[in-house]
Amino acid sequence: ENRELLFQKMVGKEMTARAILLLLCWSACAEAAATVGATTVVAVGATDTSGVLKKMKIERRAVGPKDVDIEIHYCGVCHSDLHQICSEWPSEFAYPMVPGHEIVGKVRSVGPEVTKYKVGDLVGVGCLVDSCRTCEACDKGQEPYCETGFVATYTSLTDWYGKGPKISVLEGHEGKENTYGGYSQAVVVDQDFVLRMPTSMELARAAPLLCAGITTYSPLAHWKAKELGSKMNVGVVGFGGLGHMAVRQAVAMKNNVVVFSTSESKRKDIEGMGARFVLSKDPHQMAAAKNSQHLIIDTVSAQHEIAPLLACLKTDGTLCMVGLPPEDLKLHAFDVVGKRKRLAGSLIGGLQETQEMLDFCAQHGISADIELIPPQKLNHAMAALRGNSSPARRFVIDVKGQMTEGDWEVEEDNDIDPAKHKVHRTATVVPPSAMHPKSERMQ
Repeated sequence: ENRELLFQKMVGKEMTARAILLLLCWSACAEAAATVGATTVVAVGATDTSGVLKKMKIERRAVGPKDVDIEIHYCGVCHSDLHQICSEWPSEFAYPMVPGHEIVGKVRSVGPEVTKYKVGDLVGVGCLVDSCRTCEACDKGQEPYCETGFVATYTSLTDWYGKGPKISVLEGHEGKENTYGGYSQAVVVDQDFVLRMPTSMELARAAPLLCAGITTYSPLAHWKAKELGSKMNVGVVGFGGLGHMAVRQAVAMKNNVVVFSTSESKRKDIEGMGARFVLSKDPHQMAAAKNSQHLIIDTVSAQHEIAPLLACLKTDGTLCMVGLPPEDLKLHAFDVVGKRKRLAGSLIGGLQETQEMLDFCAQHGISADIELIPPQKLNHAMAALRGNSSPARRFVIDVKGQMTEGDWEVEEDNDIDPAKHKVHRTATVVPPSAMHPKSERMQ
């Protein structure tokens, strides 16, 4: 801004060659300064397994030669954020933890070797920010299945992410970096893990596509729903953040879509999207749906029975899990052998497939149904997700407009109680002191 004011003052005035040279040097130095040095930004995160989010400050690494520095405008709130801040999965969780892997924003600076993006571009960042890039999976563009293990956008402890100086080092994990997600003002990411946002999309409603959108698009693409079109019957279990994205995508692919839901109140919305409704707690409706589906995408993250869903598959049909219940599923061999049925899983898509998904959704006008919230309301949003009590299918944080340096805090929610949820029995909490005194492990 100071540079622009100086230029305006000099317009119409005679400038010497020396003055012009000095001004150009100053301009170049200012551009370079934007890509040098780590920065401190405002964020919201968890300090322990209690499930309570708090305002904090974190350090973002210096912009490297191939890095893109992104000013975050919006970040979606994913159901997986709820599970991870409480260490409810069989994995390693590092605290402090800043969630968020549905990030959209604008490029504010780039490293000198960046060729894919420029300042001002609208971009997104999804669930991963690096991978080994050399294994068979990475070579095929399937970075989420990296044989070394991909680097998640948040709560990944790694000793090679960014190939540069490490920051955010946790005691006992010297030399490793803890990645922080999009509940923050800015993020620095290697250009190869940044996505281009179609300009026709409303950014806030597009944010959930970076996780929910690709989570459902990837199995649809893998089982050739787009190619088969009306020849394929696709079932969707659940009609929340993931479910409504799966319905919109499958309908756009011209599949015959049915939604299995426990909530009669969702019938009107489901049918309005062009899908058929089945009340999954009604045994008569489930019996009528037997042997009907080529592919069922199960988006539910709460504990539920899968045997009735397997019964709805045709011969050689597939039940694909994309929801992640923290507890074990129950399965009997007879549920699958009779008609050569498959129980499968799908994580997310690689970078190329995610860009393909964004372009597909832009082409068909697909985006998420959202409730835009300020960061102050994040604990309330998490409580609503836990209790399945919100009509919103996806919460999205207004980061640019509301996450400021000012005097504010994340409001407490009385429904958040560490004793009400369980840390997974095999989860590793880092550091161990981040295990809240009231938190208990699953049996």
